[in-house]
Amino acid sequence: MKKIIYTLALAVTLWSCKTGSTGGTAKSNIVDVNINLVDVKDDKVLVTVTPPAIKTDEVIYSIPKTVPGTYSTDNYGKYSDDFKAFDAKGNALTVKRIDDNSWSISNAKTLKKITYLTGDTFDTEKGTGFGNDDVFSPAGTNIKAGENFMVNTHGFVGYFQDKLDVPYKVTITHPETLWGATSMTDEDASKTSDVFTTPRYAVLVENPIMYSKPDYTTFNVNGMDILIAVYSPTGKFTAESITPEMKTMMTAQKNFLGPVNSTKKYSVLLYLSSMAKDDAHGFGALEHPTATTVVLPESMPKEKLVESMKDVVSHEFFHIVTPLTIHSKEIQFFDYNAPKMSEHLWMYEGVTEYFANLFQINQGLINEGEFYTRIADKIEQAKSLDDTMSFTKMSANVLVQPYKDQYLNVYQKGALIGMCIDIIIREKSNGERGILDLMHKLSNEYGIEKPFNDNELFAKITSLTYPEVGEFLDKYVAGTTPIPYDFYLAKVGVAKATEKKPGPIFLKGQTPFITVDKQTKEIAVRSDIEPNDFFKNLNIKGGDKILAINNKAYSLENIYDLITESENWKENDPITVKIKRGTKEETIKGTVKLPYEESETFKATDATKEKLKNAWLKG
Repeated sequence: MKKIIYTLALAVTLWSCKTGSTGGTAKSNIVDVNINLVDVKDDKVLVTVTPPAIKTDEVIYSIPKTVPGTYSTDNYGKYSDDFKAFDAKGNALTVKRIDDNSWSISNAKTLKKITYLTGDTFDTEKGTGFGNDDVFSPAGTNIKAGENFMVNTHGFVGYFQDKLDVPYKVTITHPETLWGATSMTDEDASKTSDVFTTPRYAVLVENPIMYSKPDYTTFNVNGMDILIAVYSPTGKFTAESITPEMKTMMTAQKNFLGPVNSTKKYSVLLYLSSMAKDDAHGFGALEHPTATTVVLPESMPKEKLVESMKDVVSHEFFHIVTPLTIHSKEIQFFDYNAPKMSEHLWMYEGVTEYFANLFQINQGLINEGEFYTRIADKIEQAKSLDDTMSFTKMSANVLVQPYKDQYLNVYQKGALIGMCIDIIIREKSNGERGILDLMHKLSNEYGIEKPFNDNELFAKITSLTYPEVGEFLDKYVAGTTPIPYDFYLAKVGVAKATEKKPGPIFLKGQTPFITVDKQTKEIAVRSDIEPNDFFKNLNIKGGDKILAINNKAYSLENIYDLITESENWKENDPITVKIKRGTKEETIKGTVKLPYEESETFKATDATKEKLKNAWLKG
């Protein structure tokens, strides 16, 4: 999973600062599901389930509380209601709701059908997906009649107790105008009905489907068929418009990975949010073995959208390595309603995030300076989190506090852990091997159907690498000692440096330069902090209300547009700002002056280590 915190989350800061039955007789060895996307009522769809043969007097049907890759408690069952169970004659059976996610059915030996209504999660999101109980959008569901359905299957379909390994047949009836993008194969030639079969529930959960007006491209990369599907509510973006960049990136990823994966088809499902009150607000992506679901705001400029797609899709694609291939028993035998988490988020998310950055310098998509800046940014962000908390302890307890609040460190310190291990292996092998070699060896040792024991991984890694790697894992990953990054970077001749770079126009760190008038919903420049060079250059002062920029009106309603569009402004671009100072409106014409900030980065300073550094970055 990859969560992204955009500066467009600023608006939240500002406000606070303030079908029918499947029919027939059930097959004894299959769960037969029908999802009706045609007859949508009150933003809910009817799900009908014909069970396999039940041999107990009572059976429990559950919808997941948690799914792999999210590391959060989301209670997907609470979005379903009107749960009913029937025997072969259509008589209702006694049903008791046990909790948010489970229902107990009596006289289960006579059970022939259950029905329930499922609502979507996008409608319920309140914020940005951080610091609240929102379901992370890429793991959520959307029901927009006749236009879009984000079918993350775990939000619609559940399982019978002790029947997780029973095959599933899922029939989805949908409007003829909509097409379902997925890595699964539709076994029905009908234009209004799709049939998908999976050998067990876990495979169904890992195959999302997005229904929308057909907008997709396909291409092949080194034997892998890629599908890019896009839902853009206003049509601002198309699959074709982002495919060239995606093809370049995914080709580079396949080249970087080498023979570590054998996936034959991979789908990228991109949902672009309107940012309306009832739309998605949690941006980023969720990985699956053969797919990635991505949610981003449609208001993003093309340049930023493509940049974000590269960031999140590359991260999710590398999950093919871990945890989708290399993983512990906690993941292999995942309990959807009483999950036990693995200790090794440093590998599942951290090494994945490290690869998502390393491959770009390795394949020439970014230069050394850009790579070092990313490393410096991760070090800086990791400092804002608990650097003395055991990473393995945090991982195993990530669903509860205080560990839950530290989850975001998997993308920061987790990636840096991967970097340090990479450097150690490079140094000890004279540049011949790195962490990718380790992941190849772990893939051969374990695999999709062969998990490891959580408490044995460190010893296995040490046996495949060097004692120094084991010592690092014990001291800095399981232990509570902060990592001395300078020490490890010095091994490849890299040292601290400073650079000036343009910062956000409306934000410095976590401090916004603007706020919102709660009464008028106008955007106001704060008068309690020193304005930056952008405001000074245009003589915009504290207390001024920003009414429009470049002839586009702004207020609380579209503040996200202002933030995202400002990220595309360049130094000396002409700009026209309409303000209200007191009761008087005036128009200011001038040029953009970006606020520059001095920030920490790294540079290669030791020429004697250049060979090792090149092996690290390019090997």
